[in-house]
Amino acid sequence: MSQALALVVLMSLALTTPAQAPAATSMADRLDSVLLAPMANVSAFTGLLLAGTTAWGYFRHWWVLIKFVLTFVQLYAGIFLLSPALRESVDTAAVAWTQIAGASLMASALACQTWLSVAKPGKKTPWSPPAKPPAAPTWVFVAGLCAPAVDVAAGIALGYPLPALSLVMLIVLGLERRGRRRRAGRPTARSPRSARATSSPTA
Repeated sequence: MSQALALVVLMSLALTTPAQAPAATSMADRLDSVLLAPMANVSAFTGLLLAGTTAWGYFRHWWVLIKFVLTFVQLYAGIFLLSPALRESVDTAAVAWTQIAGASLMASALACQTWLSVAKPGKKTPWSPPAKPPAAPTWVFVAGLCAPAVDVAAGIALGYPLPALSLVMLIVLGLERRGRRRRAGRPTARSPRSARATSSPTA
């Protein structure tokens, strides 16, 4: 949220003070490409990693679903709308009110997400998981942590923060979790004694 507010301040400075526009837009672009977009990637996909490898899950509460939707709306709106507009501003040294409004809307949505995290509407969120599922393999957890880090490094190097490896890892994680749930729900083999009792004819 503080990073998004910093973008708003820098772009407002560029709009109201033409002499400072080149420096302000350049700083805003660097802040967006080096910090804001990579941190959004890491927040979104490490959250999905924790949801997939722990017992909490993700959609147990309606307000968590709202945070999930807001996170990805902001992530891809920033990548496909705000970031290209910032790069254009660096080239032309001109900022439009629409860019400031977009960054302000992003900061407001982040403030809403922060409030949801603290307020926990309904007050029904347990601090401990309701049940302990089969543990996820270590390689899943490690790979899930490494994928956003690789995407951050690649995004900074290429100047375009796309969560390519994180998306692949998300698919792998979903398939692996589904397999764990299926194995956990599989009925255990009955003992020979109970099997004989069940198969014996009744009077």
